[in-house]
Amino acid sequence: MQDKTDIILIDDDTDLRRATRQTLELAGFAVEDHANAQSALGALSAATPAIVVTDIRMPGMDGLELFARIKTIDPDLPVILITGHGDITMAVQAMHDGAYDFIAKPFPADRLAQTVRRAVEKRRLVMENRFLRQAAEESRDDLPLIGQTPAMEHLRQMLRQIADTDVDVLVAGETGSGKEVVATLLHRWSRRKNGNFVALNCGALPETVIESELFGHEAGAFTGAQKKRVGRIEHASGGTLFLDEIESMPVATQVKMLRVLEMREVSPLGTNDVRPVDLRVVAAAKIDLGNPAERGDFREDLYYRLNVVTVSIPPLRERRADIPLLFSHFLARAAERFKREAPSLTSAVHQHLASHSWPGNVRELAHYAERVALGLAEPATPAAATGTIPSDGHASLPERMEQHEAELIRTALIENEGDVRRTIEALQIPRKTFYDKLQRHGINRADYE
Repeated sequence: MQDKTDIILIDDDTDLRRATRQTLELAGFAVEDHANAQSALGALSAATPAIVVTDIRMPGMDGLELFARIKTIDPDLPVILITGHGDITMAVQAMHDGAYDFIAKPFPADRLAQTVRRAVEKRRLVMENRFLRQAAEESRDDLPLIGQTPAMEHLRQMLRQIADTDVDVLVAGETGSGKEVVATLLHRWSRRKNGNFVALNCGALPETVIESELFGHEAGAFTGAQKKRVGRIEHASGGTLFLDEIESMPVATQVKMLRVLEMREVSPLGTNDVRPVDLRVVAAAKIDLGNPAERGDFREDLYYRLNVVTVSIPPLRERRADIPLLFSHFLARAAERFKREAPSLTSAVHQHLASHSWPGNVRELAHYAERVALGLAEPATPAAATGTIPSDGHASLPERMEQHEAELIRTALIENEGDVRRTIEALQIPRKTFYDKLQRHGINRADYE
């Protein structure tokens, strides 16, 4: 059977089989026909992408027996039964047993075509779901850096080449593109894998705290420093230090960080002791630090010291072929986490995956998979996904604008994992306005953390 076949048609009546085949081919389907059930069985397997349309009354093995045999081969393979008037009761019972549908003779051509079209689409979704689950399983060694596009193949190859070189690495990529995943894999694939992987988000800490977090402090170094604290840099010695959103690091801290990179030593706050550290630094930025206009007050010498090797992560919109595989992985992981069966992907989900621009990249896709796993996302409606304002058909323009605003806020919270500062920056509104809108729309920020 050719891979493009949509339908396997079985009918022992040559004239009727020829007429039915012509009807289906005129409707745009590729048909393979058989004069008996035994011949058709030889063309069927769990990997068959086609559906089955079969007459019930045939010599030898009839259509009902054929249906029972098909259920043992693949219970998800749609079978449409063609019935005479006297066979309708049997056909109804077969539907209770799992047959897709039955059509009574004589039937209009469009009735057959409509039923077949729905069955073919169902089979396509089943086969695609199976492929995605299998592909996700086969890619498990590279998880969570999933992708089969040339860009991702090149990225994995590059990471393996530099993982054991111990050079400092600058990771460039948009928000949610997987910069920490890259840093984690560089650590996991290196000889430092038995050391600590220490991550710090420079944009999430106030300027008054970040130096203590990085360099550590002695007891009494400042008000509130009641006991000694080992900093992240020293804790990462022997392993890898990952500095995310390094463009947010205060200028004064940048100066001290430059010395750490050059001398591989650290001086905790409140002491003149200098302690050697053996670490690899992986830094990530969501802006182009090589562009002076974007770099702002980030020190040029620190940029060049970090930029021994630059790894760029392509945004999800530039590797759309990877989206189904990534989504399948995230959906299976979410289902396991929520202790639910992973739902089959509907046409609406496939449409959303194919058409949405994914500004939040892999992180946004992962959150969407969680909503699908919980049955909370039917994707064709959100404004962020379609660019349209959702409406119940009776809402006024102000009401529809309110709906649109609420959806944009929810999307920003999802993309930024409920982080207030990043969400406010993404929405470009004052903090008080943000909280006022949360209250007005009944949005609980904590739900998105």
